[in-house]
Amino acid sequence: MENVYDALEMTLNDWQILFGNWGEQKFRASQVCQWIYAKKELTYDGMTNLSKTLREKLYDNVTINLPVMIRQQVSRDGTRKYLWHLNDGAKIESVLLNHGGHKTACISSQAGCPLKCAFCETGANGFTRNLTRGEILGQFLMMEKINGGNINNIVFMGMGEPLLNEDNVLSAIRSLNDKNMRSLGARHITISTSGIAPGIEDLSDFEIPIRLSLSLHAPNDSLRSKIMPVNKQYPLQKLIASLRRYRERTGERITIEYALIDGVNDSPECAYETAALLDGLEPYINIIPFNPIPSRPDLRRSSQGRIKAFCAVLGEMKIEYELRKERGTDIMAACGQLAGARD
Repeated sequence: MENVYDALEMTLNDWQILFGNWGEQKFRASQVCQWIYAKKELTYDGMTNLSKTLREKLYDNVTINLPVMIRQQVSRDGTRKYLWHLNDGAKIESVLLNHGGHKTACISSQAGCPLKCAFCETGANGFTRNLTRGEILGQFLMMEKINGGNINNIVFMGMGEPLLNEDNVLSAIRSLNDKNMRSLGARHITISTSGIAPGIEDLSDFEIPIRLSLSLHAPNDSLRSKIMPVNKQYPLQKLIASLRRYRERTGERITIEYALIDGVNDSPECAYETAALLDGLEPYINIIPFNPIPSRPDLRRSSQGRIKAFCAVLGEMKIEYELRKERGTDIMAACGQLAGARD
């Protein structure tokens, strides 16, 4: 018999409806979800508080469809990168960052990316499709299973633009946050966007107060459109307006990502423009020295002198920032380096 349902595509409510149709008690839905999401039990045999008859019925009707790990690479700094094979043959990558006291999963939301930012290898390799909610959750569950314990944080900073796959990403977040499933706190979940203004406005009204990070990388439309084509659709005036609305409605502080590329966006003038652009938002800026990518050998990381000069201006303008510590570049696992198709 071909299985009818995919477990990771099912919400708690879906499970409750299914068990109701089977004449099972409603609490059984929560039990199964606890096994899968909290206890990392990814086979029905291990769900020992379910009857043998129910487990057999689950085997016959509901597949726990997980990505297949092709390769795990470990960086000298402890970062782990995973290459996954999906059911239709698509390949994606995700990353596990070890910060000592806690771990962060960097999750992909698309196979490839349609946005073609100049500094990102993912977009250079083209776009295949959106991931389903189950494929998004599967990355996280498999990383927890492989690593033998809870991962503290999840960031949608892997392959793809999360807000171009908004429905599936938010559905996955609801399950991660649900106390009957993974029970991951809202403060431990971050969406990083290249600037999809309507999606940012939707997050202003999202019932779970997750964190928001914006990939800015340039302080004016002329420069930003050159290195981030998405800016032509959502120019800075529209984008900043959506950020202000998000800030006003949620009260949440926004993180700004800014990759410094030598001679492109790393001048003191760019730093002054950035401070002026973000005036009133009270942002926290992550300064990221550009990570090299095969598709753009012409782009280089800014020198230490230019990085220091840029940061000095931000400090002078009372903008809080942090120079991000380099992680995973030796295994092509840092920001902008994920490709998925490399194997």
